Amino acid sequence: MFELVTVGDCTMDTFLIIDDATLNKSIDKSHPKLCLNFAEKICVEGTHNSIGGNASNVVVGAKKIGIDATIVSEIGDDFNGHIIVESLQERNIDTSYIHINKKRETRYSIVLNYKSERTILSSHANVPYTIHAFPKSQWLYYTSLGKSFEKIQKNIITYLKKNKDTKLAVNPGSYQITHGINTFKKILPYASICFVNKEEAEKFVGNQSSIKATISALHKLGPHMVVITDGTNGSYASNGVNTYHMPTYGIKAIAKTGAGDAYTSGFLCAIIKGKDIQTAMQYGTANASGVIQKFGAQQGLLTEKQLHIIIAHEKKIIPKKI
Repeated sequence: MFELVTVGDCTMDTFLIIDDATLNKSIDKSHPKLCLNFAEKICVEGTHNSIGGNASNVVVGAKKIGIDATIVSEIGDDFNGHIIVESLQERNIDTSYIHINKKRETRYSIVLNYKSERTILSSHANVPYTIHAFPKSQWLYYTSLGKSFEKIQKNIITYLKKNKDTKLAVNPGSYQITHGINTFKKILPYASICFVNKEEAEKFVGNQSSIKATISALHKLGPHMVVITDGTNGSYASNGVNTYHMPTYGIKAIAKTGAGDAYTSGFLCAIIKGKDIQTAMQYGTANASGVIQKFGAQQGLLTEKQLHIIIAHEKKIIPKKI
């Protein structure tokens, strides 16, 4: 039995580091736009390729922290798909639960990196998934999937009903929120932990009067624990009784792609290891701090020893009850 099984898409990410763009704040200062002149060649400082996808990022993060983890996913029988499998195997991750669908194209993303922020152009497969079975595990982590995710979600619910000792953590992807948020809500009553960023939380429960009200509204949808990340404002976590806020460590970011997944893997692994919610927030924050210092969602993921070093160094920054 695995300690953790992640379920979701893998992607091949290509990063383009842009040096000739302007942020247009004249229309809406709260939502700046990355503007590139139409029909013009734009200079790129550099490129970087790496595997990504929420499920892939979290399983790699968990493995590095010392959790016995594997991934259930589906990829195409193409160059990107084979690179993903090889990369995961190099990280000592069992890839026997990755199904290769000859009719499917492996998902990919183009990440425009400008001033450490990222704008992501993401593809979604048009072929229905053929994933049916999940290996036995203590935890399932269900995350970003594209079209036909509803069928896999039903299979997960069936699995949880038959394996009542297995706990579920969820983190919805952009497609699930945009095209099937009401369907995704149906799995929340089965979730021990729900991970979302602030914008995603508001899409689930609308604009609330405060972050505590947002968290309360999310709890009413079913999950026992709610975790909300909010960029440089830090993170919030609640077990339904107490709510905590954890600031960031203030480490300068080179690229922010994968920071949320790094936080998730750190937090979730701490919970799997029996840590309390405050320690889990420190694990998550430290892991995100490592990732934002490198390009790619997996290059800066940390071992548990490295997490402890950062937490000890930043010992004055701790979660506080709000």
